Amino acid sequence: MSDQLVKFILGAGQVRGVLVRLESTWAELQKRRSYPQGVAALVGQMAAASALMAGSLKFDGSLILQIQGDGPLKLAVAECQPDFGLRATAKMAGDIPDDAVLPSELQALVNLHGQGRCAITLDPRDRQSGMQPYQGIVALTDAQGQTLPSLAAMLEQYLAQSEQIDSLLRLASGEQTVCGLLLQRMPAAGQGASSVETAQEAFSRARHLAATLTSQELLELPPEDILRRLFWDDDVRVFEPLSPRFHCTCSRERVAGMLRLLGREEVSAILAERGEIDVRCEFCGQGYAFDAVDAAQVFVDTVAQPPVASRPH
Repeated sequence: MSDQLVKFILGAGQVRGVLVRLESTWAELQKRRSYPQGVAALVGQMAAASALMAGSLKFDGSLILQIQGDGPLKLAVAECQPDFGLRATAKMAGDIPDDAVLPSELQALVNLHGQGRCAITLDPRDRQSGMQPYQGIVALTDAQGQTLPSLAAMLEQYLAQSEQIDSLLRLASGEQTVCGLLLQRMPAAGQGASSVETAQEAFSRARHLAATLTSQELLELPPEDILRRLFWDDDVRVFEPLSPRFHCTCSRERVAGMLRLLGREEVSAILAERGEIDVRCEFCGQGYAFDAVDAAQVFVDTVAQPPVASRPH
């Protein structure tokens, strides 16, 4: 099984696009956590969407897509790292029928009492440069207050409002594959009205062609066949494919850092009650156990060593 993320440009460069196909990543996500069928489909689509949006940005950092609310589906998170390492998870606070159709029933399962929301966070890799994380909020409803029909529609609305660029987003999930297609009209800043109109016409044409692609075709056809099927009459420039993969950033060192933040007193209280601290990663299921000796080592202060005297010449 191979995973691919393909960036491309149509015609005179007025429309850009990203295609993603996840097979081995999707298999890893399903193997590590078990969800009702609809929740699993949403998690897969969120992973694909995070890769698509990260692939459309010039940004050195992680993109985190998060849905949370007060319904049976408490939380769903997907993260795309700078090298297209992907991880995703969901947390449920109530029973969700296995035949629930997500994300079309997202409003009822997340936004039970109007507390649901979706957020996109851009977390820079190098915070020493002065860049801080940025978070944008995605509405679960349109301007008229109507429930948006899908995760793709929610994210399209976000892209239109935050980037002010026309976008088309298609997502599809199956038992073995999750896929996505993102088309965007290229910005026409500093160009004349005729150039803007031409870009809009090019995007409208590309959007119309992409609308003929069925979910089954998106899931079954490799990226090169999809581009040939849709844009056979266009000059399509395809960049070198990238290889997204499942990758969790959890580690024993990160858990030790979390324990330091809790403080020695709190950690000692947990050890006295349970005898051991067992932390399990919500994304990959990896467990990290700390007994009293391990915990004591976490709080050992590093003693500065005296400088080594130089030998006389």
